[in-house]
Amino acid sequence: MFKPDKFVEEKVKELREEIKGRAIIACSGGVDSTTAAVLVHRAIGDNLLAVFVDTGFMRKGEAERIDALFSRLGLNYKIIDASEDFISALKGVTDPEEKRKIIGAKFIEVFEREAKKFGAEYLVQGTIAPDWIESGGGLRETIKSHHNVGGLPKKMNLKLVEPLRDLYKDEVRKVAEYLDLEVKERQPFPGPGLAIRILGEVTREKLDIVREANAIVEEEVEKFYPFPDRPWQYFAVLLPVRSVGVHGDKRVYGYTVAVRMVDSLDGMSAAYFKAAHELLDRIATRITREIKEVNRVVYDITNKPPATIEWE
Repeated sequence: MFKPDKFVEEKVKELREEIKGRAIIACSGGVDSTTAAVLVHRAIGDNLLAVFVDTGFMRKGEAERIDALFSRLGLNYKIIDASEDFISALKGVTDPEEKRKIIGAKFIEVFEREAKKFGAEYLVQGTIAPDWIESGGGLRETIKSHHNVGGLPKKMNLKLVEPLRDLYKDEVRKVAEYLDLEVKERQPFPGPGLAIRILGEVTREKLDIVREANAIVEEEVEKFYPFPDRPWQYFAVLLPVRSVGVHGDKRVYGYTVAVRMVDSLDGMSAAYFKAAHELLDRIATRITREIKEVNRVVYDITNKPPATIEWE
């Protein structure tokens, strides 16, 4: 049986031995990266710099929430707005694997630059087991590249440290709970962010639409289902199709948003969440009322496998 207290004790000791100098971590504020940051901070203190990069693909109000969270945790941290660079890098890109790899490579560029400023020799990542398994770890076929796996260049100037590499999501949550981290209840959020919740080319207009739709889904689900009864993951996806609809007495040709909710333990498999129709009605009504570009909402009832949790 997995024992989080024993894991923390052994991992902190191991990290003290492994990291001989300064380190930098890509910290999104999610459960994986935050847990990794706290473990490494326990081992080396302010010799760790936690960097939050606002890629432009983050959830609504995320940068402000991260600032407050890192401050409360006492981390040595920095917030960087690199949204122009990331959005520009995806111009004209529609292939999901290409998106993930471009975003991953851009992340490394940012961190190598910040690492030089900080004098870091190590790059800490919140990689967990499903990340490298889906990215083609060992003999497995690549399902989809994760930004902290598939985007790593072959000649990286930083030594990689992955304190959570052998853990599954349920085990990471147990560690976060043991460390008394508020993010333990937070649902997973993909490294490439909202860029892979837009099927097709990423534009600022589409980012605004999916960011607002995603916020509505999160708000309504969390209002309807108290923790721990809510789904494991719940979000909105913007589809690259338009359909005819009616707003008032006018014909409109608007976007379609798909709502995805799943239950899972470790992210390796998942079952679609049997959401109450009352909740789905609230979500669809708010999205089509508050986002003028959207006139249709659909619900994804596919399990993993055959689908993955995210659409891209």
